[in-house]
Amino acid sequence: MQVTETNADGLKRELAVILPASDLSARVDQRIDEMKNRVQLKGFRKGKVPATHLRKVFGRSVMAEVLQEAVEETTRKALDERDERPAMQPKVDLPEDEAEIENVIAGKSDLKFSMAYEILPKFELVDLSTLTLEKLTADVEDKAVDDAVSEIATRNVAFEPAEDRAAEEGDRVTVDFVGKIDGEAFEGGTAEDVQIVLGQGNFIPGFEDGLTGAKADEERIVTANFPEDYQAENLAGKAAQFECKVKEVASPKTPEINDEFAQTLGTENLAQLREAVSTQIGSEYEQVSRAKLKRQLLDQLDERHTFELPPTLVDAEFDGLWSELQKQMEQNGKSFADEDQEKTEDETRAEYKGLAERRVRLGLVIGEIGEQGQIEVTQDELRQALVQQTRQFPGQEKLVYEYYEKTPGAISQLRAPIFEEKVVDYILSKADPAEKKVSVEELTTPLDDDDDATAAPAPAV
Repeated sequence: MQVTETNADGLKRELAVILPASDLSARVDQRIDEMKNRVQLKGFRKGKVPATHLRKVFGRSVMAEVLQEAVEETTRKALDERDERPAMQPKVDLPEDEAEIENVIAGKSDLKFSMAYEILPKFELVDLSTLTLEKLTADVEDKAVDDAVSEIATRNVAFEPAEDRAAEEGDRVTVDFVGKIDGEAFEGGTAEDVQIVLGQGNFIPGFEDGLTGAKADEERIVTANFPEDYQAENLAGKAAQFECKVKEVASPKTPEINDEFAQTLGTENLAQLREAVSTQIGSEYEQVSRAKLKRQLLDQLDERHTFELPPTLVDAEFDGLWSELQKQMEQNGKSFADEDQEKTEDETRAEYKGLAERRVRLGLVIGEIGEQGQIEVTQDELRQALVQQTRQFPGQEKLVYEYYEKTPGAISQLRAPIFEEKVVDYILSKADPAEKKVSVEELTTPLDDDDDATAAPAPAV
């Protein structure tokens, strides 16, 4: 194997590689020799087929396999010998001339090809102990617990029949109905014993309003309009008349907050319920605190590392971010031509290019910190992540498992955030953040939307 560097511009590398015909022929001979005891051809006993005959029958296909393996092996070996890590898979260009390829396959010519790639930059990591980080903390106040318990009580509201009273907003009405359009009943427009809480807006516009003021045992016709974007196209934008029979009007009754109510939620008494709620709120505060601490950490890592970025990684990250933005704009019916857009497309592209550069830079820095700190994601951690992922799709667990088994790179999607969080923990152990007590309002002030608290995944090379 002969490797010659033909270009070294910044992080870009191009190599010219020559594999001698003699080496390729030796590989083919070895493969043919391995086939002797496996191949059985008509007219020959198993294991007795001459190598010359095997080469005549299988030589071309074996050479094709050998060429593919040789190129892959040579590419890896060249990178190892040069002690270079490519940012992405190298681009290999084989000869385009058919006659040249035929001569290589026939064993008459050396294989000449080129490979182009960008290397990952080498840079000096900042001393992690010099990072100045501040962890914000806040006490869980009694009022927060009171409000949370009241909210739980509201969500557990009970309904009691309202005797001889017209239905009001907040009441629950139980109805049978038959829906018709132009006098004809339509599919899916008939139901019995449907419970509707007035004012929640869970039905098409006009339906709940039409039931307001109704009493038990009353019959009335309610007119309601299907939205223009209704999922059933045959109903979208149409007005319908619903023949309704009101079977019950029930008024809401918020449970009294006491030990008995706490027991219905699985706790022994109100004090234990409040303690559980306080713990949950404290856990939410901790999550917010960590998110803000992580933002500080990433901001400082970004500010204190300056090095050339591989263009292919930046372009790939930008393409992903831009594609997601375009998808969101399309879903919201927006475009850069709209008058209410604060930024032009060029300004937004420049902003997203900067965001892509930040994410790539942080991904490389976090990857280097993880490598130097010998941080790894265990198989058990990956299994737990996969289990959590499947729980988000009840009833489809098998499909989720199959997706991660069969889709290239899918497991990396699970590994990347775990690795990042483990590196963050490692950095925090070195930086030793100071704690600062703040108000709940200050702690829970949202992070700016334009900021980014996540690094791009480090290249898996």
